Amino acid sequence: MSAPTVYDVAERSGVSIATVSRVYRNPDSVRAQTRERVLEAARELGYVPSGNARGLASRTTGVLGLCFPDYADPDAEADAENDSGADDAAMLYSDQIIRGMERAARRHGYALLIAASLQGGPESLVAKVAGRVDGFAVLAQTVPTEDLEVISRRLPVVMLAGPREIDHLDHLVVANAAGERELTRHLIEDHGLRRLAFVGGDPDSPDAEARFRGFREACGDAGLPVPEAPDLRTGMMTRAEGARAAETLLDRGGERPDAMVFANDQMAVGALRALERREVRVPEDMAVTGFDGIPLSRIVRPSLTTVRQPIRQLGEQAVELLVQRLADPSREPVSLELPVSLARRASCGCG
Repeated sequence: MSAPTVYDVAERSGVSIATVSRVYRNPDSVRAQTRERVLEAARELGYVPSGNARGLASRTTGVLGLCFPDYADPDAEADAENDSGADDAAMLYSDQIIRGMERAARRHGYALLIAASLQGGPESLVAKVAGRVDGFAVLAQTVPTEDLEVISRRLPVVMLAGPREIDHLDHLVVANAAGERELTRHLIEDHGLRRLAFVGGDPDSPDAEARFRGFREACGDAGLPVPEAPDLRTGMMTRAEGARAAETLLDRGGERPDAMVFANDQMAVGALRALERREVRVPEDMAVTGFDGIPLSRIVRPSLTTVRQPIRQLGEQAVELLVQRLADPSREPVSLELPVSLARRASCGCG
C-alpha cells in the first residue's frame, strides 16, 4: 500500500493542495476550522509531510529530530547572559539531552533538528520535524499520542521519559522513583530527619510524579506518615517557583520541616537563595535536596544534595535506538530504564 500523499489529504478534507501545504508550512495563515479539518484528515490517512527534495532519491535526510516543550527558566537565562562563564552552570535538563544527542548523532553521521516550542500547538511542532528527519525522539507530554501513532507508521520514534504510552515504540526512562526513594531514606536514616516537605510539579508531569512516589515509599518504609499529595506543587519547576515554595513553607503555621525535598534542582537552587534571605541556615536549620544533577547543583553554596540522572546519556541512547531501528525496522521494541545515583553534598549535612 502506497503512502498517502498531499493530494489524498486535500481530497479527504475538501480543500486545495495549496491549503494543505500552508497548514504545515504556515498554520497561522489558515482558519482554525479549516486547519483542524486538514489535520484530522491527515491523521486518518496516516499522512506525514514529506522532507526536502534532497532526500527524494534516497528517501533519507541524514537528520534526526528532537521534540520537547520549551520549559525555559528565566533565572538560568539571566545568569548565562550576565556571566559569560555561566553557560555550563546554567545548563538545564533539555540542554544536556541536546548535547548528548548531538554528540551521538555526529558519531553516526547525522545532523540534529530541534523543535523546542509549542507555539502554534503540537501539530505545528510535529509538522516542523516529522517530514524532515529520518527518525526522532520526543519527550513525554510533548506530542499527542494519536499524532505519534501516525508518525510512527512512517518513521522510527523514541519516547523519552514518562510512561510507555505506545507499546510498539522504543522507550527510555530513568529510575526516578528509585532515586527519590534512596535520597529520602538517606535523609531519614543517615540524618535522622523526620519532618520532610516534598515540593512537586504539575500532576501531569510523569517524572515529578514518579519522584513523589519514591518519596512516599521511603516515608512508608520508615514508619512516617505517607502524604497523599506533595506539600506544595508548582506549575513551572523553575528557580523562582522554588523560592516561592520555600517562602510559603516557612510562613505556614506549626513546626517547620526538617528538610525541603524538591522534585528538581532548579527549584531547590531557588529555595537555597530564599532561605538565605530569610536567614535560615542550610543544612543546620533545614536540609534542602533536588533531583537531576544539573551542573549548577555542584557550584551553588551550599552544594546541593541531589539525585544525578544520566541526562546526556539519555540523549545519546536515544540516538543509538533510532540508528538501530533505521538499520532494522523489524527489531523488537525496547523499554530501557537508566540508573541514577545519589550525590551526597553539603545541603543535607554531607560533604
